[in-house]
Amino acid sequence: MLDPKLLRENVDLVRQGVARKKFQVDLDAVLAADDARRAALAEFETARSAQNAANKEMAALPKGSAEFVAKVAEMKSASARVKELEKRVQDAEAAWHAAALAVPNVPHDSVPPGRTEADNRVVSEWGDVAALVSASARPHWDIPWFARAVDFERGVKVTGAGFPFYVGDMARLVRALVQFFLEEAGAAGYQEVHAPLLVNAASATATGQLPDKEGQMYHAQTDDFYLIPTAEVPVTNFFRDEILDESALPVKRCGYTPCFRREAGSWGAHVRGLNRLHQFDKVELVKWVRPSESFDELESLRGDAERLLQKLNLPYRVLLICAGDIGFAHSKQYDLEVWAGGQKRWLEVSSCSNFTDFQARRAGIRFRPKDGKPEHVHTLNGSGLGLPRVLAAILENNLGPDGVVRVPEALRRWYGKDTIAL
Repeated sequence: MLDPKLLRENVDLVRQGVARKKFQVDLDAVLAADDARRAALAEFETARSAQNAANKEMAALPKGSAEFVAKVAEMKSASARVKELEKRVQDAEAAWHAAALAVPNVPHDSVPPGRTEADNRVVSEWGDVAALVSASARPHWDIPWFARAVDFERGVKVTGAGFPFYVGDMARLVRALVQFFLEEAGAAGYQEVHAPLLVNAASATATGQLPDKEGQMYHAQTDDFYLIPTAEVPVTNFFRDEILDESALPVKRCGYTPCFRREAGSWGAHVRGLNRLHQFDKVELVKWVRPSESFDELESLRGDAERLLQKLNLPYRVLLICAGDIGFAHSKQYDLEVWAGGQKRWLEVSSCSNFTDFQARRAGIRFRPKDGKPEHVHTLNGSGLGLPRVLAAILENNLGPDGVVRVPEALRRWYGKDTIAL
């Protein structure tokens, strides 16, 4: 949520920022709702002040006197009026809050202009893509033993499309990747948490999934819980409605969870195999930081994710996402894309984002400076990493002509073998 003061005092700046994004919002309606809320609050406070003054006057009068009886009648009328105005304030607050939730975060000045993913900028590349050119290269779903190792057919039988079984050595490789990602995050200073897989609506609203991404989440309607689309949601909400000590910042947490996304409307060759699933595993990196340091912390977060790909020896590139392609709650976003040699295309494996104080305002997460009143923290998160496409790149980039896949050296400690051959 944007700072209401920013919207009131710099509406043209906000209007320009929102226009750079792909979202449409009536800022005049939001301002009108804010004016109505403040007017209702002022009227309520005036009436309550008059009620308190009348109460003091009544207390000074002799009980049973004509003046006392008259003042009692006045107090009853004033009390009814205060209750009426209090309800009006509640209604005005709710109307303003609903309107304010529709306003996206404003993109940072360093975010490039653009409307679609074609306008995203490549800011760095790592690794030798040319070295992966091989006559034996093929998409991972065309590896002869892949269907036995990742069983989509039985996943369809048990649940539906996009919910595969990982079998035998492939399940073992998934576990090795999770362990590797968590160990590396711990070495980089992130404390591990094991988070709930379902969250309430307040948590989803705090991080910006609601009211923007209802169609992408699985909803348990009886309990009004949502299956998490990413560990960002429960982990960020860990400190909801709390005030942190400034000395504790930055706070860094990591968490492994399965993630659940409906991916409504996704189809075509680009979603084959492991490229896009409804359930997948991911390690998430989350930070709560001082506002003055958040964009430096974003660069550090991006570096933490990049090191994982480097240690896996997977060529990748970093995209700075344009204003029209970044998310609703995002101020600045980098995407990391790994090269899949069999498909001969880039696959996104991580997004690293700074949300400034947008999520923290929704979630009520603040810190107390040594001198001064509490301020909202800035929140950041990044995938460290998403497993399916990393797994796809490992299979395709390390496939030999004999159908054997070499396991990256960084994973052998947990996988226990040098190769995959089924």
